[in-house]
Amino acid sequence: MRLDTLTPKEIVAELDRYIVGQDAAKKAVAIALRNRWRRQQLDPELAEEVAPKNIIMIGPTGVGKTEIARRLARLTGSPFLKVEASKFTEVGYVGRDVESIIRDLVEAAIQLVRTEQAAAVKVRAERAAEDRLLDLLLQHHGTAPDPSWEENRRVIKRLLREHQLEDREVEVEVSEQKMPTIDLFTPQGMESMGINFKDMFSGMFGQKTVKKMTVSEARRILVAEEEDRLIDRSRVESEALSRVEESGIVFLDEIDKIAAREDGGHGPDVSREGVQRDLLPIVEGTTVNTRYGPVRTDHILFIAAGAFHVSRPADLIPEMQGRFPIRVELSSLGAAEFKRILTEPESSLIRQYTELLKTEGVELGFETDAIEAIAQIAAEINASAENIGARRLHTVMEHLLEDISFTAPEHAGTPYIVTAAMVREHLEPLISDRDLARYIL
Repeated sequence: MRLDTLTPKEIVAELDRYIVGQDAAKKAVAIALRNRWRRQQLDPELAEEVAPKNIIMIGPTGVGKTEIARRLARLTGSPFLKVEASKFTEVGYVGRDVESIIRDLVEAAIQLVRTEQAAAVKVRAERAAEDRLLDLLLQHHGTAPDPSWEENRRVIKRLLREHQLEDREVEVEVSEQKMPTIDLFTPQGMESMGINFKDMFSGMFGQKTVKKMTVSEARRILVAEEEDRLIDRSRVESEALSRVEESGIVFLDEIDKIAAREDGGHGPDVSREGVQRDLLPIVEGTTVNTRYGPVRTDHILFIAAGAFHVSRPADLIPEMQGRFPIRVELSSLGAAEFKRILTEPESSLIRQYTELLKTEGVELGFETDAIEAIAQIAAEINASAENIGARRLHTVMEHLLEDISFTAPEHAGTPYIVTAAMVREHLEPLISDRDLARYIL
């Protein structure tokens, strides 16, 4: 099953492995993703006219908005960037060069593609590094005409592959970049000139030095050098730019913070509208200059999110509303959802803590009643204090397991079963003191 041809139902099924509930939001992003594949099947002239259907997710914190977008990007191998829209309303940021969002997305894509290319050449890089290590280790064992040279090489090669020489010291020639610190204060948009001072001066300030290190350290350095040599930099850059344009995802968090209030007004509301107008060009579709080349934003998918407690999506300027035609509301999470979050996802919190303590030899277990008690207490705290959604489970679990986490090395080989009584004993005193719970939980 290829990830770029997943059907909407298959996309939702994949998201279900990590995120509990929020079916409407999953359905919306699944359709948006599938529409990208559909557009690629069209005649190029028509495909150019098909714009992505950007999405606004509405819901309180901790209900899965960011996780849905992040998992969607991981699922498809798409470049992904999360940015808080509210940062543009801070002092000194109004009118900031919002095109930096796209440049940051390109950098994320470069790293993504480079990691993939490194994985593709990993075996070749390891073999080349191994040959270089062999040469370093054989420097004191004669040269090729020596009858024992080939036998020595075979023996040392076998020992290398069996990792029996990891602590042996070798002398490796490594590159050192001694760059001066240069602080540059440039006007808005200057980064579009694509000046990379590190690349410009690398030859001027770089030098080779010989260092003594273990075989283990040398292998890591040599493999990295061989990967750099084998990876086609121009191919990485062109592939990254293509991915940004065709499958990039930008997650604009806290979009509600830049929505003007219903009654309008001056001051802060004016700056909020200004930020929206700054963001509008890249959402509508424009060309942004980056150090790797121009990038068109016409087909980048923008997913915005916000709680919208004191404002509404309708408070966004009409042009911005028009660019986010799909709106989905995520529901608040209660005890029932918390219980599922604790146990159902592949990387559930229960599994995380179980595996962490297993490294200390402690067999951590939870009775069913204990899990229900944890979920219920987390829901009660959210109801009586600040509602931070599923993030409350992290603080509750940390406090509950604090003692065993601290003393785990002393209890290796012994089981530790969490019961409902233990949950109440550890957490109920904090719940009864709401002022204390506010600061601890």
